[in-house]
Amino acid sequence: MPDILLLHGPNLNLLGTREPGIYGACTLEEINHWALEQCNAVGARLETLQSNSECELVDRVQLAGTDGTRFIVINPAAFTHTSIALRDAFAAVGLPFIEVHLSNVHAREPFRQKSFFSDLAQAVLCGLGPRGYAAAVDAALEQSGFRDTST
Repeated sequence: MPDILLLHGPNLNLLGTREPGIYGACTLEEINHWALEQCNAVGARLETLQSNSECELVDRVQLAGTDGTRFIVINPAAFTHTSIALRDAFAAVGLPFIEVHLSNVHAREPFRQKSFFSDLAQAVLCGLGPRGYAAAVDAALEQSGFRDTST
Protein backbone atom coordinates (compact mmCIF):
# COMPACT_ATOMS: atom_id res chain seq x y z
CA MET A 1 0.00 0.00 0.00
CA PRO A 2 1.66 3.23 -1.11
CA ASP A 3 1.36 6.67 0.38
CA ILE A 4 2.05 8.25 -3.00
CA LEU A 5 1.09 6.59 -6.27
CA LEU A 6 2.96 7.80 -9.36
CA LEU A 7 1.20 6.82 -12.59
CA HIS A 8 2.53 7.18 -16.12
CA GLY A 9 0.34 6.81 -19.20
CA PRO A 10 0.98 5.44 -22.69
CA ASN A 11 4.32 5.73 -24.44
CA LEU A 12 6.09 7.20 -21.42
CA ASN A 13 8.09 3.96 -21.22
CA LEU A 14 9.89 5.37 -24.30
CA LEU A 15 11.17 8.49 -22.54
CA GLY A 16 14.78 9.19 -23.32
CA THR A 17 14.44 8.08 -26.93
CA ARG A 18 10.94 9.29 -27.88
CA GLU A 19 11.02 12.71 -29.53
CA PRO A 20 13.72 14.13 -27.22
CA GLY A 21 13.17 17.60 -28.66
CA ILE A 22 9.73 17.58 -27.05
CA TYR A 23 10.08 15.20 -24.10
CA GLY A 24 13.79 15.50 -23.27
CA ALA A 25 16.49 12.91 -22.72
CA CYS A 26 15.48 11.83 -19.22
CA THR A 27 14.23 8.24 -18.92
CA LEU A 28 11.21 7.04 -17.00
CA GLU A 29 13.52 5.02 -14.77
CA GLU A 30 15.35 8.23 -13.81
CA ILE A 31 12.09 10.03 -13.02
CA ASN A 32 10.92 7.12 -10.88
CA HIS A 33 14.28 6.94 -9.10
CA TRP A 34 14.21 10.65 -8.20
CA ALA A 35 10.62 10.33 -6.94
CA LEU A 36 11.62 7.33 -4.81
CA GLU A 37 14.51 9.33 -3.31
CA GLN A 38 12.12 12.18 -2.44
CA CYS A 39 9.71 9.78 -0.74
CA ASN A 40 12.42 7.80 1.06
CA ALA A 41 13.83 11.03 2.50
CA VAL A 42 10.61 11.60 4.48
CA GLY A 43 9.57 8.00 5.10
CA ALA A 44 6.77 7.87 2.54
CA ARG A 45 6.04 4.76 0.51
CA LEU A 46 5.98 5.21 -3.27
CA GLU A 47 4.53 2.96 -5.93
CA THR A 48 5.05 3.62 -9.62
CA LEU A 49 3.19 2.20 -12.58
CA GLN A 50 3.50 2.88 -16.28
CA SER A 51 0.94 1.36 -18.60
CA ASN A 52 -0.06 1.68 -22.20
CA SER A 53 -3.40 0.15 -21.18
CA GLU A 54 -6.26 2.40 -20.15
CA CYS A 55 -7.86 -0.54 -18.35
CA GLU A 56 -4.81 -1.14 -16.15
CA LEU A 57 -4.63 2.51 -15.12
CA VAL A 58 -8.37 2.63 -14.35
CA ASP A 59 -8.07 -0.53 -12.24
CA ARG A 60 -5.12 0.91 -10.31
CA VAL A 61 -6.88 4.22 -9.60
CA GLN A 62 -9.91 2.31 -8.36
CA LEU A 63 -7.73 0.18 -6.08
CA ALA A 64 -6.09 3.35 -4.72
CA GLY A 65 -9.47 4.32 -3.34
CA THR A 66 -9.33 1.39 -0.91
CA ASP A 67 -5.67 0.50 -0.35
CA GLY A 68 -4.57 3.46 1.78
CA THR A 69 -3.07 5.56 -1.00
CA ARG A 70 -3.01 9.18 0.15
CA PHE A 71 -2.19 11.01 -3.07
CA ILE A 72 -1.72 10.32 -6.78
CA VAL A 73 0.61 12.02 -9.24
CA ILE A 74 -0.25 11.17 -12.85
CA ASN A 75 0.97 11.96 -16.31
CA PRO A 76 -1.98 10.60 -18.27
CA ALA A 77 -0.08 11.25 -21.53
CA ALA A 78 -2.37 10.70 -24.54
CA PHE A 79 -5.19 9.61 -22.20
CA THR A 80 -5.32 13.25 -21.06
CA HIS A 81 -7.32 14.08 -24.17
CA THR A 82 -9.25 10.84 -24.65
CA SER A 83 -10.03 8.94 -21.47
CA ILE A 84 -13.36 9.64 -19.87
CA ALA A 85 -13.05 6.22 -18.20
CA LEU A 86 -9.88 7.24 -16.37
CA ARG A 87 -11.41 10.59 -15.45
CA ASP A 88 -14.45 8.79 -14.04
CA ALA A 89 -12.18 6.58 -11.93
CA PHE A 90 -10.58 9.67 -10.37
CA ALA A 91 -13.98 11.21 -9.72
CA ALA A 92 -15.23 7.97 -8.16
CA VAL A 93 -12.37 7.48 -5.69
CA GLY A 94 -12.12 11.15 -4.73
CA LEU A 95 -8.39 11.02 -3.93
CA PRO A 96 -6.35 14.17 -4.40
CA PHE A 97 -4.08 14.12 -7.43
CA ILE A 98 -1.77 16.29 -9.49
CA GLU A 99 -1.67 16.14 -13.28
CA VAL A 100 1.83 16.40 -14.80
CA HIS A 101 3.01 16.87 -18.38
CA LEU A 102 6.63 17.11 -19.50
CA SER A 103 5.85 19.49 -22.36
CA ASN A 104 3.70 22.59 -22.35
CA VAL A 105 0.54 21.07 -23.78
CA HIS A 106 -0.98 24.53 -24.22
CA ALA A 107 1.70 25.43 -26.75
CA ARG A 108 1.20 22.28 -28.82
CA GLU A 109 -1.44 20.95 -31.20
CA PRO A 110 -5.00 22.09 -30.48
CA PHE A 111 -6.17 18.55 -29.60
CA ARG A 112 -3.55 18.40 -26.81
CA GLN A 113 -4.89 21.56 -25.16
CA LYS A 114 -8.01 19.87 -23.71
CA SER A 115 -7.64 17.75 -20.58
CA PHE A 116 -10.33 15.54 -19.09
CA PHE A 117 -8.50 15.71 -15.72
CA SER A 118 -7.51 19.30 -15.01
CA ASP A 119 -10.78 20.38 -13.43
CA LEU A 120 -10.55 17.51 -10.91
CA ALA A 121 -6.84 17.89 -10.14
CA GLN A 122 -5.38 19.72 -7.15
CA ALA A 123 -2.85 21.22 -9.58
CA VAL A 124 -1.56 20.87 -13.13
CA LEU A 125 2.13 21.14 -13.94
CA CYS A 126 3.23 21.30 -17.56
CA GLY A 127 6.26 22.38 -19.52
CA LEU A 128 8.80 21.87 -16.72
CA GLY A 129 10.18 18.60 -18.05
CA PRO A 130 11.17 16.11 -15.34
CA ARG A 131 11.23 18.93 -12.75
CA GLY A 132 7.44 18.94 -12.99
CA TYR A 133 7.38 15.45 -11.51
CA ALA A 134 9.69 16.52 -8.68
CA ALA A 135 7.48 19.51 -7.88
CA ALA A 136 4.35 17.36 -7.98
CA VAL A 137 5.82 14.70 -5.69
CA ASP A 138 6.99 17.41 -3.30
CA ALA A 139 3.49 18.93 -3.20
CA ALA A 140 1.95 15.47 -2.74
CA LEU A 141 4.26 14.85 0.22
CA GLU A 142 3.30 18.18 1.77
CA GLN A 143 -0.42 17.65 1.27
CA SER A 144 -0.14 14.11 2.65
CA GLY A 145 1.46 15.32 5.86
CA PHE A 146 5.02 14.16 5.24
CA ARG A 147 6.50 17.67 5.20
CA ASP A 148 5.98 20.43 7.71
CA THR A 149 4.40 23.36 5.89
CA SER A 150 4.37 25.73 8.89
CA THR A 151 7.84 27.15 8.21
